[in-house]
Amino acid sequence: MTMAKAHVSAHEWVAGRYRLLEVFSRETNRLWWYAEDVAARQPRLVAQTALPEPVDRDAARRVTARVVRTSETVRLLRPGRVAAVVDAVVEAGALWTVTEWVDGTPLGELLAREGSFHPVRAARLGLELLDVLEAAHDEGVTHGELSPGQVFVRDDGPAVVTGFGLAGATLVPRLTAPSYASPEQARDERIGPAADLWALGALLYTMVEGRPPFRDRGRPEATLKAVDRLPLRTPLRAGPLTQAVQGLLRKNARERLTRPVVREALARALREDTDAERPPAPEPRLRGAYRAVRRTGPLRGGRALIAGTALAVVTVAAVAALAASGALSSGTDTAGAPPRATPSGPAARQPGGGATPTSAPAPAPSPKPTAALPAGYRRYTAPEGFSVALPGGWRRLATSRVSGLAYRVTFGRGGGSPTLAVTYSERVGPDPVAVWRDDVEPGLRKLPGYDRVGTVRATTYRGRSAADLEWLTGSGDARVHTFGRGFLLGGARGFSLRFTTPAAAWDDAASRLALKTILATFRTPDE
Repeated sequence: MTMAKAHVSAHEWVAGRYRLLEVFSRETNRLWWYAEDVAARQPRLVAQTALPEPVDRDAARRVTARVVRTSETVRLLRPGRVAAVVDAVVEAGALWTVTEWVDGTPLGELLAREGSFHPVRAARLGLELLDVLEAAHDEGVTHGELSPGQVFVRDDGPAVVTGFGLAGATLVPRLTAPSYASPEQARDERIGPAADLWALGALLYTMVEGRPPFRDRGRPEATLKAVDRLPLRTPLRAGPLTQAVQGLLRKNARERLTRPVVREALARALREDTDAERPPAPEPRLRGAYRAVRRTGPLRGGRALIAGTALAVVTVAAVAALAASGALSSGTDTAGAPPRATPSGPAARQPGGGATPTSAPAPAPSPKPTAALPAGYRRYTAPEGFSVALPGGWRRLATSRVSGLAYRVTFGRGGGSPTLAVTYSERVGPDPVAVWRDDVEPGLRKLPGYDRVGTVRATTYRGRSAADLEWLTGSGDARVHTFGRGFLLGGARGFSLRFTTPAAAWDDAASRLALKTILATFRTPDE
C-alpha cells in the first residue's frame, strides 16, 4: 500500500494553530515534532504519522476519535504516566496527534547518546512501562505501537508513555517501528496484550544490548520478515535480565512470560544490585526551539509561553543550573570545616575570611585525601568526573542539564532531605559573592518561608575563590536548612555544593558530619 508523502518543514502550521518547531524523533513512518499551540500558548509534542491514500472524511473522523478516546482512557488509569492527547487531526496525508508537553527525553535519543543501559537501570524503566501496560490491558486496551519513540524518560519521575490508540491507524501492521513488532504483527494477525509484552522485551533487549533484537533492514517488509522467521540473537549484556528478555521474546505468543513473572524478574534484578547508579539523562531539547520562537514570533507581550506550563520547568532548571552554578556557594574554609549556624541565628564564624574576589585564580593543585572516611561513607565518582564521599544509603536521585553549559546532580536517600546538589556551570561570573547575591537569591526569595541566615560570605575553598550562602525555606515539619558553597575554577567555570537537611536536624551530629565530610572530600574533574 502506498503512503501519503507529507512534505512538512519547521515553522509550518497544522490545523491552523500548531506551529512545528523541530523534529526530535524519527521512526520508519512517523516523525515527532516539538511544537507550539499558538491559540493556547502552550508547548506541545506532535506526532506525524503518514496515512494510506486516500483517506475520506469519515475515516479521518474515526481515526482521530479513536486516538483521543483510547489515550484518555489509559491516561485516567495512570495519571502522570500517559501523555494526554489534546487533539488529533488528519491533514496533508498524515495523522497529526497533538500531545501535552512531556518534560523528559525520548528513550530513542537516550540510547543514541549513551549506547546502552546498565541492566538495573533497564529493569527500573521496564517496571515503569509494565505498570502502564498492565493498567491498559486490564481495561482491554493494547498499545500495539510501543517503541523507543513512544517512551519519554524523566529525571524526576517515572517514564511517560505515548501512542495509545495509534495501532492500526496506518492500516499497515507496525510500519512505524517494525524492529519492535511482534511476530504476530509481522504476520498481520490479530494482536493482544502479548504483543505489548514482546515490545517490552524488545525494549529491554535494546536498552542493555545497545541495538534492537532484530535490526532495521531498510524496508519494513524485510524487517518484519526477519522478526517472524529469524532466531533471536542471544543477549550478551543483559546480566540478571537475560531470562526475562528471552522469555518475553518467544515467537509463540502463548509461550511468552506472563506479567506477574516479568514483574518478579525485574524486581529481582533491582534487589540484586541496589547500589547501581542511575546515569544522567540529557536535558529536554525544547529550549532551543522556543528561543527561535521568541525571536521570530508569534509570541509577543508580557505573557510568556512558560507561564503555568511544563516549559517553566525547563526554563527554571536552566536558570537554576546556570545561576546556582554561578551562585556556586556553600561554605567551608580551606580545611573543609563548615561554619556553624543555628536556624534562628547568623553564622557563628566566617571561614576563610578575605575580601570579595574580583577575578578567578588559576586552579590550584590539591593534595589527595589521606584520612579514612567516616564509618558507613563511600566515595562516589560521577560520570561527569567529580567525586565526593557520601553517607551510607545515599544514591544519585536526579540530573538536570542545560546543553553542555551546566548540569546539576542531586544525591540523597530519596523521600526528601537531607540531600546534596552538585551544580557545574561554564558561565560563572568572576565574583562568587555577587552571583549568590544578585543571580541566585532573587529566585530563592520567591520560595515559601525563605529566610537568609547571616550574610553572603566570601571565602576560599581548596585554594579557589568561593562564597557561602545559608538559608531556610518551608514551614513547620517541612522547613529545611540549606548551606551552599560556590567556588570558581577559572575560565568562567565553577561548582556549587548545596547541602539541605530538615531544619530541626541541622545541628545533629549526623548532619554536621555529613556536611563536613562532603566539603572535605569533594574533588573536581581537574583534581
